[in-house]
Amino acid sequence: MDTTIKSGLGSYLDKGKLFIKAVIIFIMALFLTIPSFFITGIINERQSRQNEAILNITEKWGGKQMITGPFLSVPYIEHALNVEGKPILIRGKAYFLPSSLHTAIKVVPEKRYRGIYQVVVYRAEVTMNGRFDALPWQQLKIPAEDILWNQASVIYKVSDNQRGVNEDVSLQWNDSSILFTPETAESSILTDGFTANVPMTTESVASAHPFSLKFDLNGSEQLLVATAARENELAISSAWKAPSFTGVKLPDYRSVTDSGFEARWKFLNRSIPPVWKNNSYSFETTALGADFKIPVDGYDKTMRAVKYAILCIILTFAAFFLIETIYRRPLHLVHYGLAGLALILFYTLLLSISEYSNFNVAYLVAGVATIGLVTWFIGSILRSGKLSLFVAFVLSVVYAYIFCIIQLEDYALLMGSIGLFMALGVIMYFSRKLSWS
Repeated sequence: MDTTIKSGLGSYLDKGKLFIKAVIIFIMALFLTIPSFFITGIINERQSRQNEAILNITEKWGGKQMITGPFLSVPYIEHALNVEGKPILIRGKAYFLPSSLHTAIKVVPEKRYRGIYQVVVYRAEVTMNGRFDALPWQQLKIPAEDILWNQASVIYKVSDNQRGVNEDVSLQWNDSSILFTPETAESSILTDGFTANVPMTTESVASAHPFSLKFDLNGSEQLLVATAARENELAISSAWKAPSFTGVKLPDYRSVTDSGFEARWKFLNRSIPPVWKNNSYSFETTALGADFKIPVDGYDKTMRAVKYAILCIILTFAAFFLIETIYRRPLHLVHYGLAGLALILFYTLLLSISEYSNFNVAYLVAGVATIGLVTWFIGSILRSGKLSLFVAFVLSVVYAYIFCIIQLEDYALLMGSIGLFMALGVIMYFSRKLSWS
């Protein structure tokens, strides 16, 4: 009878130790996620260094570019009274949008490097053809004699003109060629823009005025065109294989192949009136264009992978726990800890390798190295080829599952929910062989 009591007490204590060990393993898994926060900090630091390298290149070449204009600027005189009631003259500015504008841009991209970091820069050949129809100056409600048509000018701007435009630009107005000069502070609806004085008279405003201009533009990462006309057509072509179209609308036509892309837009500007005075409008809200960026950012994907570190550790530890309890192959808590550290080092390997290669290749190399190390370590302790293969299979499924979640960004929640449900089902199935009572 004493032997039976001791046997029952020993079984109870063994089961109690099993439960305590399960709790300790779970707590260890939670603590092992702490290093993942340090890895997140390293990723942020590397991203900051990348941004500094990009800024260093773009400051010397040309940054993101947006072309605004051209449109017509005409000064006028407004009669008013000062505080003393005496008549004074106030000088104002009236602006007219072109009736139509067709912009064709050929972009030649290049990759520039600063250490291990790279940024996309480009040279763009910009050709703009447009027309001003009869100007609706009557909408301004200004007497004809107060409008200074002889001081009319066409103005346009690029965002970074100091480094972006490196040659003189001429405006073809009717049959004349007029050189653009820097915009003065006095006239400026477009700060740091360019202006070209055009011949206008009271009689000529009722006629159509075709115009064109052509210039080369340096920039990086993004190219936009503000649709500063009533009717706008934009065509962009480039050898860049991975464009990201941006702006107020997507292209009406686009073709993206291994040799590059071609995109065309048509846009009817309804947000900016065809004629106005003194007011200022945001042309950025009418911009169309494309981004020229490196298509795969290893830092973003590594950051997303780190978020699943706790999932990877818990599933791996659950597999270890089921193996040692079902097959009676005990593992020490130190073994759990060392295997967990190997799982954490996977992310530092992934981060460092992805800086020199494609993210998918980096994930494969880091995954194979981690799976091989953990499988060898646990297999040498369990002394079982069959169980070693099982550990390798579990780790392979876990890393493949996380890789799928990273790739399918829009379906990450769905994939995550289905995967966790299936993992819980597998654990519940094998845990039936455990006696907790």
